[in-house]
Amino acid sequence: MPLGCGRWKQTSATMCANVFGVLKSLFGKPFDGGKRMDHGGPQHQQQQHPMEQQQQAYHQQHPAMMRLYEVHKEGTSLGPQVCTFSGLPDDRDYKRLERELTRLLLEVDQVDTEGKPDLQGARKRAAQEVEGLLRYLEENARHPSRGAIEELSNEARQLVDDRVVAPQRSGGVAEINDELVDALQVIILRLTQVKTEGRVPLRKARYRALTRLCAVQDVIEGRTQQQTLSLPLPGDTHEAVHRINQVMVKVSVARGQLVALLMGLSGRDSCAHLSRILTEMQVELDALDVSGNTAIRNYRKQVVEEINGLLKHLDLEVEGEDTRRYDLAQNNSIREIEAVRAHVSHLRDGVLRHCVMGDLSFRPKAELQSLLTHLDQVDTAKNPCIREARRRAVVEVQAIITFLDLREALARRQPGPGEHPSHRAVWLVLGSLSDLQAQALGFDGKRVDKSYILLEELLTKQLLALDAVDPQGDETTKMARKQAVKFAQNILNYLDMKTDEWEY
Repeated sequence: MPLGCGRWKQTSATMCANVFGVLKSLFGKPFDGGKRMDHGGPQHQQQQHPMEQQQQAYHQQHPAMMRLYEVHKEGTSLGPQVCTFSGLPDDRDYKRLERELTRLLLEVDQVDTEGKPDLQGARKRAAQEVEGLLRYLEENARHPSRGAIEELSNEARQLVDDRVVAPQRSGGVAEINDELVDALQVIILRLTQVKTEGRVPLRKARYRALTRLCAVQDVIEGRTQQQTLSLPLPGDTHEAVHRINQVMVKVSVARGQLVALLMGLSGRDSCAHLSRILTEMQVELDALDVSGNTAIRNYRKQVVEEINGLLKHLDLEVEGEDTRRYDLAQNNSIREIEAVRAHVSHLRDGVLRHCVMGDLSFRPKAELQSLLTHLDQVDTAKNPCIREARRRAVVEVQAIITFLDLREALARRQPGPGEHPSHRAVWLVLGSLSDLQAQALGFDGKRVDKSYILLEELLTKQLLALDAVDPQGDETTKMARKQAVKFAQNILNYLDMKTDEWEY
């Protein structure tokens, strides 16, 4: 069950609306959760903030207005940092931002308005701006979903510490195996189910956690056997094999160190040290003369490739968080999937429109099949969010194809006088399911809607009707009923997918 219950959404919706309304005055345009922070564009220069207009009228007569305007500018400079902060209340940046905003709020309170209504109104607006930023900062840092992300990250960190870091620290061997990979995959799937409500800080926190776990999983899955050649080999090649095996032992240790680094279980200074060790391994392998033996040359190549893979992950870690892209919606693969979904939506509307008119001539099955081929070629980069997005797009395409197939089958159906009664009963249910699938394809609501509840009940009744069909030993009827049951269940699953409020 995805984290982030409906009750929280309902209680926070009003709160967020108030915050965004206040922050709208701060940035001179509707607040969008930090997605757009272009304060210096021409449009912004043309639209003067109410504080700026009043400051022009009062700046020579009232130093208080000048101070309020300075507070406004400081708050504007802190706004982008607040809107993209994805940490927790204990983080150093959170305390710094909280301290700076609290200082601004105290300065606003100390402004002497001299009892003038215009100055009082300006001071009130300035206080609301700063309070809105403080509230937004606290809401995201203390959001239940942010806590869930941290709990899952800590669970993964503890798992890696127990299986990899602690054994190596005590001089033992790290437990890097398929069981560890599967355990990490479970945590990754649970992370994908955490709701972010479209908030940039929460999306950033979740994507950062997913990125790190996927990197760790990739490092672990990229391990190779330390011994890939059968011995003994000719005497002149033993030394090369022995040295390569020694490097493989070092690579295994370096892999564990990299996993610890990715999970935050070692300091940032470990990056340079690990990079130097891996580079030295490359130099050592390059110095080996293995030109006379193809098997050993391939063995060395395999080890070099693994070292290069570790260095690649290490380079990404050294680049730092500022260069990482946390907004999954900006991922090229997601853009491809969204483009396909938009095309599918257009085709679905056309199919339903023609079906209402009783016109079966519009059959874009070839186009839909090409979309399936395109989706199959989308690179998910082992990212569970992208994989799930692609799976959902595939289900949407397949739903339209099965709808068209059943419509065509119903139109071509010519029952003979000798048709088995049970077989006829199955076809009657299929006719009803076709009409219900059309409603499911066009449904655009929530699970609490009456139309959803009614549609779900009607589909359940059709399943009960199929269950009541007695094939009376007719194999054709048994097969038809089995397919009809699966078809009805697929419609229910499709309806659930459309209403489960999944997000990137």
